[in-house]
Amino acid sequence: MLTARRADSAGTGWALAGYGLATLLAGFIYFYGLGGDHIPKNGDEFPYAHLTRITAASGHLLPLRSEIESLRNTKPPLLFWQGIASTSWARNWELWRLRYPSVIYTLLTAAMVFLLGSMLSGRREKGFLALLIFLAFFSTYRYGRPFLTDPPDVFWLFLPFFVLLYGGPAAFESRWLAPLGLGLGIGVGLLYKSFALAAPELLALAWWYLHYRRYVLATFLTRDLLKLVVMGCVSLAVFSFWFVLDPDPRAIVKEFILGENVAKFDPHGGGYLFTLLWGGSSIWSLALGYLLDAGLLACPVAAVFYLGYKRRAELSPAERQLWIWVIALFLFFSLPSQRSERYLLPAMPGLAVLCALSWDRVSRRLFVVSLFVAGALLAVLAYLSMRLQQAVPGGPLYGAGYWILLTTTVIFVLLALVKPSLTRPGLSVVSLLLFLCFAAFLQPFDGPLGRYGAEVQEQVRGRDVWVPTNFKAKEEGYVFLLPGARVHPYAYDPKMADAALSVQHPLCAIRLPINNAGPAGGRIIGQRLDLGSRHTSKQIMEMIKGRVFEHLFLKELLVEAPGVSRSTP
Repeated sequence: MLTARRADSAGTGWALAGYGLATLLAGFIYFYGLGGDHIPKNGDEFPYAHLTRITAASGHLLPLRSEIESLRNTKPPLLFWQGIASTSWARNWELWRLRYPSVIYTLLTAAMVFLLGSMLSGRREKGFLALLIFLAFFSTYRYGRPFLTDPPDVFWLFLPFFVLLYGGPAAFESRWLAPLGLGLGIGVGLLYKSFALAAPELLALAWWYLHYRRYVLATFLTRDLLKLVVMGCVSLAVFSFWFVLDPDPRAIVKEFILGENVAKFDPHGGGYLFTLLWGGSSIWSLALGYLLDAGLLACPVAAVFYLGYKRRAELSPAERQLWIWVIALFLFFSLPSQRSERYLLPAMPGLAVLCALSWDRVSRRLFVVSLFVAGALLAVLAYLSMRLQQAVPGGPLYGAGYWILLTTTVIFVLLALVKPSLTRPGLSVVSLLLFLCFAAFLQPFDGPLGRYGAEVQEQVRGRDVWVPTNFKAKEEGYVFLLPGARVHPYAYDPKMADAALSVQHPLCAIRLPINNAGPAGGRIIGQRLDLGSRHTSKQIMEMIKGRVFEHLFLKELLVEAPGVSRSTP
């Protein structure tokens, strides 16, 4: 018996060591390539960066400023203040400086997930598993790294639920300290995104307190209702500091309250019932949001939802509370006409804990399906890498390290497939390694080949440059690529004749398929590799059929047209 205990202890030690190494790897992956222009992100990042830079240039924290008339009070100021601080008032204007606070927020959220998983299971391995599941969600990687409101929003909105679960009865019974502290935390979250988030937050917290009182309404009303009122008042008071400090509060009401929040209920051409039941913003698309956010882990996560329903009578109180948060967020965000899986992100930490607690109950076959999908994605990456290498002349785009990384990931996939004990924890590691492989695949686009050299930057410094855009404020990305130049947007149209475009402006950037010979007129003073974005459904189908080098891999030429005036527009 003593020998068996020693063997179990040794096995646990090795498992913890493996989980620890996987956690360190995850931290490295989240910081790797953070300054790249092509990391998975959302189009809102550049509008937020623009607001941050122009506000910093004004020398004042408020009011928020922008050179784009329709882009000013789109979000509360805390994210922009964060960017001003991390870039030293925009004096060190680099993408990674804007983004690294987001990664810190994401890793702090992962730490909460680890603590909850460890406490609720009584096993540290489950805590590590919950942490790795959370970081392996594609939504965490996509939205948890760029300069967006999501990383701080997820942290501050999940924090009250973490405190109540981790603190137990003492936190629930606290009459003033916990409500005041949680109200302050929620208020900080509202100052990052919107006052409207107080509604789902307080709805879920009320449900938690009611559940804690075993649904005895009289006890809930007499002992907990005042706590919720305190949380709501404190959080909204924190948010109201924006109105108090801003010299133009009327603009906030018009542009943020009415334009950004009330407009979410506008059906945009269709009736409310139509948008509820049909289209990309329907309730059915939102119902798939948690699976889309899970990415490669979608199959086992779907099984966790099924098991949660099937085992609803056997769930522990903590599991029930986490499911309440998941359900409450879905119910609230099914009401606005604009619905997106992104709105469900604050529930993903709780969902990761639920997954870790139920991972062993999920059929191994579902993990195997996900691992085969991972293998297919690796094959696609290898194929695209070789095709890209053939299309770009010169030295190798990808060195030996890249191919070793792909091979290592394939080995991990095979080990997880053939060794049942590694299948469940291995899927999260494989998902994280896929993120790293994808980031390494993008290195040619974010390295020297994807940027304009110092000589080109010096030639255009102080000059007007017209750049292609297909989203609001996307020209802000060229402030990083061409520092010192005055960039102006023009609507990007792949069908526009490049020769005609190059003579409309004295100096402009032209995007062409990578195998295109280039413009018929004008002098090329620089070029770089780039990736296409915001593809139509038709373009996506064409790429699936093989026309990748027409829509995905592009080259951008900086063209100076002869004989055109260099006057400022």
